[in-house]
Amino acid sequence: AMLRLRLLTWDVKDTLLRLRQPVGDSYAAEARAHGVRVQPDALTRSFRAAYGAQSRRFPNYGRGWGLSSRQWWVDVVKETFRLSGLQDDAVLTLMAEKLYSDFCSAHNWELLPGASETLSRCCQRGFCMGVISNFDQRLENILSQCNLRHHFDFVLTSEDVGFAKPDRRIFEKALHLAGVPPELAAHVGDDYTRDYRAARAVGMHSFLLRGAGQSHEPEVPPEHILPTLSHLLALVEK
Repeated sequence: AMLRLRLLTWDVKDTLLRLRQPVGDSYAAEARAHGVRVQPDALTRSFRAAYGAQSRRFPNYGRGWGLSSRQWWVDVVKETFRLSGLQDDAVLTLMAEKLYSDFCSAHNWELLPGASETLSRCCQRGFCMGVISNFDQRLENILSQCNLRHHFDFVLTSEDVGFAKPDRRIFEKALHLAGVPPELAAHVGDDYTRDYRAARAVGMHSFLLRGAGQSHEPEVPPEHILPTLSHLLALVEK
């Protein structure tokens, strides 16, 4: 049976946009510009550790902890370099501020295959469209820079809303903004827990983007799996 949908909500990172290169490569290039040599893979490992620790200590980009998301990120970047052996705080601050703004531009992001065409076709179909993303306030700008913002009626980030997926309240906020009941809405994302299961928990339909070679969760029916974004059109374009 064809779904009767009025609202489509979208995750962004690794659903519509992905980093052009590993974080460590971007950080290593910035270090080189300051005359410092660090191995990219070491920086990628350091970044994971610094990001993980900061997320546990101050969840959701420091919202509610008296920290701006900008400061939250600057601290993560500086700690990443520190864990890789760099100590000069003045240089660390310069590099962190530069990287913070670099990750706001289209320069560091690329569209996933089928993203632009799929979003355009869904808009032509007349769906209400929104973003639900565990992202900081830079997301609006990133979407604009990557020429995607115009597809969406609204953009909800966890920093703005104050709740991060899989918290049901960020999905409920999207449904409320669109004025659409959950059974007429579907969410598209790449994360089983934060996207697929979380949207289903509020009664929405959900599609899980799963590239070749990615493990399939046994409890996701095959008709809910998208091998690419372009596969969505057949499901909503009747």
